[in-house]
Amino acid sequence: MGRFAGKVAVVAGGASGIGLAILRGLRRKGARVVCGDVSEERLATVAAEFGAGVATTRCDVTREAEVEAMMALAASRFGALDCAFNVAGASRPGYIVDLAEGDWDFTVDLCLKGVFLGMKHAARHMLGRGGCIVNIASLNAHVPMHGGAAYASAKAGVEMLTRNGALEMTPDGVRVNAILPGLVETPLTKRHFDNPAAHAAFLQRIPLGRAAQPEDIAGPALFLASEEARYVSGASLLVDGAWAVTGYPDMRPFRGRPGWPRQG
Repeated sequence: MGRFAGKVAVVAGGASGIGLAILRGLRRKGARVVCGDVSEERLATVAAEFGAGVATTRCDVTREAEVEAMMALAASRFGALDCAFNVAGASRPGYIVDLAEGDWDFTVDLCLKGVFLGMKHAARHMLGRGGCIVNIASLNAHVPMHGGAAYASAKAGVEMLTRNGALEMTPDGVRVNAILPGLVETPLTKRHFDNPAAHAAFLQRIPLGRAAQPEDIAGPALFLASEEARYVSGASLLVDGAWAVTGYPDMRPFRGRPGWPRQG
């Protein structure tokens, strides 16, 4: 059945993109999985594809009661919780001088608070019996981008939250690690691929010469959750085609100039 035979996992944000690739990998390797997502339509598609081995639940990761219920579903449906993957994320970009408070809150709550809540309620099922948590951060935890202050700050927070989680939880048998993806072709990054000039600007900075597919991120994430990584905790694994060694492209030509100060 594979290296996750008999294991139970939760994937928050599991109905599309990187989360769906992780879910598929877990199922191929024998795990039973709870898939949480905000999209009822995508959850229905997941349920139809996987059947009884996957339980689906609507979950907004910024709402603690929903996250707690998602983690509890793993224990009630499948008897345990061994692995949790905190994948859900999105961004409302804007230059710092233009960024609305609500857009900052949306991005930071989803990308950072959502991971905090996922770690908190996953760990409550794992402490003392063992388990692992894998958080999806970003290359932007290390590399800033024009218009991305909220996203980059939140992802940097995810990396530190991961390290703090490892410090607190590893003595009780829970490993906590992070994946830092570069550019990945998902529904959330579609705008970059729909703009040939922007896409070319990214590729100029990626030594491997292409964007990642979700499966390119899922493999390393599954490694960190596996027995092969049993001595790895508190780590941040860059999965970016060596992009971090070259730096971020200048996105101002594609985002325009800041709108403040107002002209005229």
